[in-house]
Amino acid sequence: MKKIWSATSCVIALAVSAGLNAQVIPTHQSNNDWYKNAQAEIAAKLAVSNNFKAKNVILFVGDGMGVSTLTASRILKGQMEGKQGEEEYLGFEKFPHTALVKTYNVDAQTPDSAGTMTAMMSGIKTDVGVIGVDEDIQRGECSTVSGNEVATALELAEIKGLSTGVISTARITHATPAATYAKSADRNWEDVSDMPEEAVTGGCVDIAHQLVNFESIVESRYLGVDVDGIDVVMGGGRRHFLPKDAAYNSADASSEVEGDRTDSRDLTAEWLAQYPDSSYVMDQTGFDSYDPETGGKLFGLFNESHMQYEADRANDIAGEPSLSAMTEKAIQKLDNNEKGFFLMVESGRIDHGHHAGSAYNALTDTIEFAKAVEKANELTNPEDTLIIVTADHGHVFTIAGYPKRGNPILGTVVEVGKTEPAQASDGMPYTTLGYTNGLGFRDLGTETNADATYATEHAAGRHDLTTIDTTTSGFHQEALIPKSSETHSGEDISLHAQGPGAQLAQGVIEQSVVFHLINQSLDLIKQ
Repeated sequence: MKKIWSATSCVIALAVSAGLNAQVIPTHQSNNDWYKNAQAEIAAKLAVSNNFKAKNVILFVGDGMGVSTLTASRILKGQMEGKQGEEEYLGFEKFPHTALVKTYNVDAQTPDSAGTMTAMMSGIKTDVGVIGVDEDIQRGECSTVSGNEVATALELAEIKGLSTGVISTARITHATPAATYAKSADRNWEDVSDMPEEAVTGGCVDIAHQLVNFESIVESRYLGVDVDGIDVVMGGGRRHFLPKDAAYNSADASSEVEGDRTDSRDLTAEWLAQYPDSSYVMDQTGFDSYDPETGGKLFGLFNESHMQYEADRANDIAGEPSLSAMTEKAIQKLDNNEKGFFLMVESGRIDHGHHAGSAYNALTDTIEFAKAVEKANELTNPEDTLIIVTADHGHVFTIAGYPKRGNPILGTVVEVGKTEPAQASDGMPYTTLGYTNGLGFRDLGTETNADATYATEHAAGRHDLTTIDTTTSGFHQEALIPKSSETHSGEDISLHAQGPGAQLAQGVIEQSVVFHLINQSLDLIKQ
C-alpha cells in the first residue's frame, strides 16, 4: 500500500530535515513542564564526562530492593513531603546510567543474598547459600572450600593499597557484607557455635573470625602481598564476636547472655589487640566520639543482632547511628588515603521488612538508604568517584489496582473520580501494596518493629479492611499464600551508576558484571 503524503506532513518533514523542528512543536507542548524536564535530562546525560577510571568506588546494595520497592518508596517519600508522590525521585534514580541485572544463582531461579553478593564481589555466579566460593562448592561441606575460593573486589582493593570499608544495617557477618571478605561453605556459619563439629575439625573457620583476622588471612592466601586490614567496619551482629558468657555482655545487651561463641573467644578484644590505636564502638556515644580525621581504624557493632529498622531506631537501648551517618563517617575516614578507597554500604533491613510483610518498614528503610547515597554524593567528586547503587534481588511485592494519582501509597485503593475505597469481587476494600506470600495481614497499630509479626500465627488470605487504617506503621499487607516468611522474587533488579566507568552500566547484564564494572574503574587486576 502506497503512503500518501499530505502538504502538512511534507512541511513537517522539511522542517525536521532542515533542523527547524522546534518551530512545528506547539508552544503549549514545548512550555509544558514534562517536556522541559525531559529536555533537561537529555542535556545532562549528554554532558557526562568520558573519563572511565576512578580513584574511589562506592557500591550501595539495597538488600531486597526490587523495582516495585523503588517505585513505592519514591511515592511514599513524595507523600511524606506533602506532594502527590508519583512525580518524586529517589536521588540515585537520577544518576545518568542505568542497567537491569539478572539475579539468578547457578543452582536457583530465585536467588539468595549469599550467591548474589558473591557474584557482585567476584565476577562469577555461584550457588545459593555459599559465600566467596565458586559453584564447585557443596553447601555445608567444609572439605569442598579449599581450592574453590574466589578473590573479591575488597581484597583486591586492599592489595592495591586502597582504603576499604564495609557497612551494613544487618549483622556484619550476614550474607551480603560477609561476601566482601569471607569464604564459607555455608552463609549460616556466622560464628563457631553455628558450625557442625566436622566443619570445625576439618579446618574451616567462622565468618566473624575471618572478619577480625582479615589482614593475616589475605596475606597468607595471596603470597607476597602486604595489606593493612579493613579500615572501617560498621553494622550489627555483636553476638557472633563475644563468648557465650554473661560477663561479656555489652551495656545494651537485650538477651540474658549476649554472646553466642562457644570457643570462649572475645573477637572484639582480639581486634583491638591487632589495632591498638583504633576504636571499637558499640553505641551512638562511641560513634559520635570517633574522629575520622585523626582516629585509627573503626570497628562498630551497634546491636546484638541486626541493627534497628530506621523507623524503630529511636527505640534502641543505647542508641545507634543511621545508615546515612555511618556512610558519612566512613567516607570521611577513607578519603584520607591519597590512593583512593573502596566502600560497600548495605541497607540490609529493606529485605527484612519485606520478609515480615511490612511495606512500611521496607519503604522507610529504602528512603533512608537513598539519603545515604545522597550523603555519599555530597562528599565525593563525580569526576573521580564511581557510585553504583543496586540490589541483590527483589521480593514478591506488588503495586496493584487502579488507584488515582496521589492516593496514599500505603492506603486502600480509591479509583480515579471516586472518593470511597474500591471494592474487590468479594465486596471488601483492598490495598495498593501487597505480597504474593508470607504471614499476611497484621494490624499492630503504631508498632515500628516489623519483626513483631513473628510472634503471631500467619493470617494469609483476605480480611475486611473497612475500619483498618492501613497507613499506620504497624499494618502488614495481606498475602495470598501462607508462608512463615515472605520470599524473594526472581525478576531483574535495577542498577544506577554515576562517575568514571558508569557509562558501561547499560542494557541487561548478569549480576557478575558488577564486579567487572568496579574492576574496570579501579584497575584492581593487572593484565
